[in-house]
Amino acid sequence: MALTTPLTAEDTGGTASKLVGYQKWVFFVTFMNYAMSHFSRKCYTNVKVNLKEAGVDTVILSQMDTGFMFTYAIGSFISGRLGDTYSPAMVVGVGLLGSTLCLSLISMFVTTDIVHSNYALASMLFLGAQLIHGLFQSTGGPVNTVIMGGWFPKKGRGLVFGLWTCHQYIGDVVAALATAWMLGNGWPWLWALMVPALSNGLWAIVNFVILPNKPGDVGLALPSDTADTATATSKPAPTKDDAPGATIGFVQALMLPNVLNYAVAFGFFKLTNYAMFFWLPYFLSLHFDPQSANVISSLYSVGMMPGGVIVGWVSDLMDGKRACVIAVFMILLIPLLYLFALYSAVMPAPMLLGLLCCMGILVGGPNNIITSAVAADLADHPSLKGNSRALGTVTGIINGSGSITAALGLMIIGPLQVWAGWAAVWYFLILCVAIGTALMTPKIMKELNQGNSGYNAVGTTPSSA
Repeated sequence: MALTTPLTAEDTGGTASKLVGYQKWVFFVTFMNYAMSHFSRKCYTNVKVNLKEAGVDTVILSQMDTGFMFTYAIGSFISGRLGDTYSPAMVVGVGLLGSTLCLSLISMFVTTDIVHSNYALASMLFLGAQLIHGLFQSTGGPVNTVIMGGWFPKKGRGLVFGLWTCHQYIGDVVAALATAWMLGNGWPWLWALMVPALSNGLWAIVNFVILPNKPGDVGLALPSDTADTATATSKPAPTKDDAPGATIGFVQALMLPNVLNYAVAFGFFKLTNYAMFFWLPYFLSLHFDPQSANVISSLYSVGMMPGGVIVGWVSDLMDGKRACVIAVFMILLIPLLYLFALYSAVMPAPMLLGLLCCMGILVGGPNNIITSAVAADLADHPSLKGNSRALGTVTGIINGSGSITAALGLMIIGPLQVWAGWAAVWYFLILCVAIGTALMTPKIMKELNQGNSGYNAVGTTPSSA
């Protein structure tokens, strides 16, 4: 076992400052990693009209979207395990390079005009590019969460992860602005694919070269949850005796307390989010002109950004009782969905804007926190005996399960709307919210019964770990 020299107060202060500096750097790089992923996704969706004009019809575009969603869900399970097994920074970098490859392939297929010379082959090529793209993009959530979880202790993690999960919205906004600027200034529309492709590739190099996976990589140790950051100590590179435990398997991860419950519950919450995201503009266009409908629906996405910050911050104030905070948010969402079902068609625009913003906060907060801070908490269960190589697998299970449930549930929305009208769709989402919240009942009861647990991540008392 490696021995360390006792640190003086001056050494400790310098080491703590160094740790904070690295934490800021890791936060920034991983934030940009996920923003880059959404930058490339959103830029692609923003030029769908141009793709259609180039001959890529709606059938191919629909197949590409479905294929991407399917492989993204499956890839989440795989990526999480890869992040636990290999260097997370390398895995994320490969994912970013994969986006570069896939967007470049789509651009190349367009320029060769293969869709007009051989439609069947073109359909296979475009679909294949997006299937592979979904796998590469799936590295974003689970693996970046692995890196963040290794750098930030449980105490205060909620607020940090809440701020961090704004990455996806920043990526979407930048993509919209960048695409509008390029097209508005007369750039060839294919640059809306190539700019994010090049950006992803360049940022992958940052991950390969200057992103440390954990404090031990740079000779630091993370302070304990009961200590202040100023008590951080330096730590030499781990020896064989100090090496972390082996990665855990899917079955072992599923057996961790509350992982399965959260995975299924998150599926219903994510379905609610996806239904609002995909169908709101269409629904609102029935009552407003298309431009107004897009502006009004955007308030839902805007509300999602502070949602994660609020849930994370409040759950930190409540000593890490994240399930209780999530449940409160989802319960508050139910009457708002009910109001939307009854009065959205006749509600004045200002009131509708406020309602959608509030709904975005209530949906976005739980969705963002479950796949970040909650997953990190669950992966810290005492039964793992300090093994830190579980977070990617746990996050992948939660994210992948949620994506599959959401994809299947979205298939119901269209037929339900045709069969029973839009009110039935909103009532269906109320049912989804209620089921998801009910699935969290065991965890909620543990948090309520445990009292002041001192940030026990998994809902057990200190003596029962």
